[in-house]
Order: sequence, then structure tokens, then C-alpha cells
Amino acid sequence: MSERLAGKIAIVVGAGQTPGDTIGNGRATAILFAREGATVVCVDRRGDSAEETVRMIADDGGTAISIAADATDEPACRELVAEAVRRYQRIDILHNNVGIGAGDDSASRIDPDSWDRIMAVNLKSAVLPCKVTLPVMREQRAGSIINISSVAAVCSTPTIAYKASKAALNAYTQSLAIGNAKYGIRANVIMPGLMNTPMAIEGISSQTGIDKGKLGEMRDAMVPLGGKMGTAWDVAYAALFLASDEARFVTGVALPVDGGQSARVG
Repeated sequence: MSERLAGKIAIVVGAGQTPGDTIGNGRATAILFAREGATVVCVDRRGDSAEETVRMIADDGGTAISIAADATDEPACRELVAEAVRRYQRIDILHNNVGIGAGDDSASRIDPDSWDRIMAVNLKSAVLPCKVTLPVMREQRAGSIINISSVAAVCSTPTIAYKASKAALNAYTQSLAIGNAKYGIRANVIMPGLMNTPMAIEGISSQTGIDKGKLGEMRDAMVPLGGKMGTAWDVAYAALFLASDEARFVTGVALPVDGGQSARVG
């Protein structure tokens, strides 16, 4: 690899994944960051899954540690940042990749508890890690924050809580970028489209009862570019660019990684 992140310390929140046939966005990003020279702090509320990512990175020749933490809990976030600083004295990259959609529904059917849970997890899991990492990056006068949103933020979807939470994450990231530019901190958001990841395929299949093969075919047919879903590696490579010094003049961007799906808007 080209060592685009050589010497950098990266925290990847959501570095574990849902079990499935493919690799998830967070795990792929953690592995790619390590391949490109970063030391990666793999964070997940499921410590065993984060540790599995660490083993994969080690087998690949990279360097990583795992921390079990709930990204929606502020004390846990403070502890993980303190541990990263204790070990490495700095944090160069914060990548927030936690998101849920189970229990979502249409505007006329949404359950209030499901709405509250989806909104809380999808926003707090980025807001709280950012809150406790910003003082470190401000003191450094440098840092790159990447939040994983969704093309659902700008495209039509029948499930409203997930869409609203991701649209809010886009707006939050824009404010984060403007509010911290004077400290040399960049903040950007990636909007994945239809991806072949365990959260999408296994998750939707189990919720709806649709066969995984049939579900994959249905989702492939909705993608303009090549009629095929993207993979977690597509998201990871976009994150690599935004994390690297190549993107030193890029902040406040909402980057679709969606095979052209959002180009249909308007």
C-alpha cells in the first residue's frame, strides 16, 4: 500500500460488525486505515467483534487495539479517548460508523419508542465521540472527522426515522466543520447508497423475511451504475481519502458513495 496514513492515530467507532456473508463498513475502514499505515483504535459495544477486527488487522501486518464501548454513553466515550491519548498522545482521525434502522416505519405507522431509539443511536453515536475528541484535536490544531450518514438523507425512503436521523447527521457535520475549521480540524460526511453489507442484507432479510439472494437482486436493480450494489470497501476508500492529507482542503462535504442513486434527486 502507499502509506497514505503513515504515523496517524485513528479511532474507528463501530469497527465491529453484524455477522454475515460480507464485510461491514466499519471493519473494512479499520482494515484499510491500518493497511495505509495508521494505528487503529477499534471501538465497538461488542468487544469480541472489535477484537476480531484487530486480529484481522494483525494478520494483515497492521497495528490496532480494541476497546469495548457504547458510543451513545458519554463517560464511555471519554474513557476511550483518554485511553487513546494515554497510549498514543494524539488522535488524528475520528471515524464514526454506528447506525441502526430496525423498527423503523412509515410516517403513519412509526412507533414512538422506535423513533426515539433510532434517532438517539444514530446521532449520539457521532455527537458524543466528537464532543470528547474535539478538545484533543483543537489542542493539536489538526484532525479529520468522518461521519457515516446515508443517501437516505437526501433520497426518498418509506422509513422516516432512519432518514431523519441521517439528514440530521449531515446538518450536524456541516456545523462541526464550520465551527472547528479555525482549529485546523476537518469534518466530512459520507453517504453510502445501497451496499452489500451484513447490516443491510442480513438485517433487512431477517426483518422482512425476504430471501437474501432475492433481496440482493432487488437492490442491485435499483443502482444506476452497473446495476450492482457497492461494498464496504467503496465506503472505506472514500473514508481513506477524507482521512488523508490529500483532502487537507476538504471540509463540510457530504460525499455520496452510491453508484449514482442520489443523482436522480431533482
